[in-house]
Amino acid sequence: MDFVLKSHTPEAGKDVDRAQTEAWSRSSKWLGLEVLSTEAGGKDDDRGTVEFVARYKVKNVSLEHRERATFEKREGVWLFADAEPLAGPTVKNEGPRIGRNDPCHCGSGKKFKKCHGKAA
Repeated sequence: MDFVLKSHTPEAGKDVDRAQTEAWSRSSKWLGLEVLSTEAGGKDDDRGTVEFVARYKVKNVSLEHRERATFEKREGVWLFADAEPLAGPTVKNEGPRIGRNDPCHCGSGKKFKKCHGKAA
């Protein structure tokens, strides 16, 4: 966490809840990071962006976090400044439909109807 906070601009760092982020990271198993694209961010630039997908598991459920992160170079050091979440590709469920009384797909241990099956 020290590194994460130190790698943020002061403006971006003020939005990080250290305790919540630490708790979340302890419950996650990291599976990998895939850089999809970069823009600028070279030695002569002061700003750059990185589009990536971070893959991890929480409670045995595989998840992805996609974002386009903006970095700024301040006093020769690259710091995280801002991020824009990105939607992932559309997923088409080709398996059998989950029944109301089946275990929920999120891994909560609840029946689907009591978890994600609630009517909006």
